[in-house]
Amino acid sequence: MAEKFTVLMTDYAWPSVDPERKVLAEVGAELIVAETGAEDELVSLAPRADGILTCWEQTTTAVVRAAERCHVIGRCGIGLDNIDVETATELGIVVTNVPAYCIDEVSDHAMALLLACARKISMFDREVKRGNWVRDVGPPVYRIRGKTLGILGFGKIGKAVVSKAKAFGLDVIVYSPSLLPHIAESHGVEKVELPEFLTRSDFITIHAPLNPATENLLGEEEFRQMKETAYVINTSRGGVIDTAALCKAVKEGWIGGAGLDVLAEEPPAPDEPLIELDNVVVTPHAAFASEESTYDLEVSAARAVADVLVGKMPESVVNQEVLQSPLLRAKALGKSN
Repeated sequence: MAEKFTVLMTDYAWPSVDPERKVLAEVGAELIVAETGAEDELVSLAPRADGILTCWEQTTTAVVRAAERCHVIGRCGIGLDNIDVETATELGIVVTNVPAYCIDEVSDHAMALLLACARKISMFDREVKRGNWVRDVGPPVYRIRGKTLGILGFGKIGKAVVSKAKAFGLDVIVYSPSLLPHIAESHGVEKVELPEFLTRSDFITIHAPLNPATENLLGEEEFRQMKETAYVINTSRGGVIDTAALCKAVKEGWIGGAGLDVLAEEPPAPDEPLIELDNVVVTPHAAFASEESTYDLEVSAARAVADVLVGKMPESVVNQEVLQSPLLRAKALGKSN
């Protein structure tokens, strides 16, 4: 089949893009990969693109407007904070994501960070490697069973945490303004408002998207309401937490510590004080990673873009309103060609 389309990939976080190339080739699409992912490079490449695939690089207003023939922007993941969805919608560009991606991996990682904090795993490991066979380091260790886990955000990953948390004997409460009572009841959790959520939780795990309503949702005022022994776990987006406020809260003992897979700035500055704290466990935005999840993500994200290019409805359209727009660039989207 002769190549009919060009898809621009802004960046990727895996060894190769062979799975993407294979999926796109099935619809006659050529994949071009940006070298740096910098905005000026993407703006220069965007006019060639019928579709865009993006992992973590910013698909900014300038990039979206430069993509004059683009029909679809596909996110290699769930979150959309690196894509100007509003401008894409205005211009008639479909935006897709992979909402069922890495649910097991991220929920597992959240529990791993919780356990690492509660059992002082990293702290003990550091001391042993320094030649100190000691247990009396850091804060006291408390039994996990019977404690309360607060889940902030109750999407697919938040829901997946519930059964894993209950296996350790944790009681579960949820703060999610959009959560309907019957959904909470069906998952065996209690929905509470934010003040109660903060004061009752022994652990808080964040599973909320980053948007204007959630940016810096946890700041000084919120940390001061929490228990002195409480831990914050974040595998969602770093910007949900006010980093400076968290650092102060941990240093001054307002809370017990934190387990973080995401930061507001990634990678962190060399002098970021948060990562130097003994009772803060940090992993490098790795919660999503497994061989299986990465392959599934590559194929699913590429398939969504390929579907739009040939007039098929993808599994997930983020900006549903674009489908009714007279400016929709992808014509005759249906279930099949």
